[in-house]
Amino acid sequence: MAGKYVSKKLIVEGEQDKRVIPELIEANGIPWGETRDTAIVDIQVYGSDQFVDADFISTELKASGLTSLGLMVDADDNPRARWSSIRNACLRSIPNIPEQLPETGLVLLTPAGIKFGVWIMPDNQTQGMLETFLQYLIPDENEELWQYAQQAAQEAKNKGATFTLPHFDKARIYSWLAWQNPPGRQLHNAIMERIFDPTHPRGQSFVRWFRDLYDV
Repeated sequence: MAGKYVSKKLIVEGEQDKRVIPELIEANGIPWGETRDTAIVDIQVYGSDQFVDADFISTELKASGLTSLGLMVDADDNPRARWSSIRNACLRSIPNIPEQLPETGLVLLTPAGIKFGVWIMPDNQTQGMLETFLQYLIPDENEELWQYAQQAAQEAKNKGATFTLPHFDKARIYSWLAWQNPPGRQLHNAIMERIFDPTHPRGQSFVRWFRDLYDV
């Protein structure tokens, strides 16, 4: 990124990721910074088809002053295939990348001395996306309402709701958010306002991965 020294970078698939991650990290006691220039990590948005590419990753790893580079993608319906495509794209630059993605996320040192990390939402193992991960942050006292939101989404689908099967988790989480106070908050606002529980134990594996990768 011209004109700005970037030592720590996280590449994500969408604007929701870019807004949610800073709120989640800050809610876990790590000051993020007030502006883009003072942020502890620079988050950049690319579609995964753009950055799961050998030339792209090679270029990113050669950026002047870079110390840490992270990739965060959704598993969608096939986490193994997602990891395989990422690993294949990285092999040229990172020949020591393991065959299996660790359950706790990948963090390693490249031959060039750059810290490199991968996290596949929601938990490096199962199908899903950012909204699937956010289900882990639903407060325990909201479990009964969360169960009802899941049932309601299924019933809506049975009655002709047009959302696609891969977006079931989106339908469920936004149904649940619609019944909060205030209703229908955006994902990052729901974290900031503690509608989600950003320190819930089920979400801490990602926080630990982030801390490790970026030394924060």
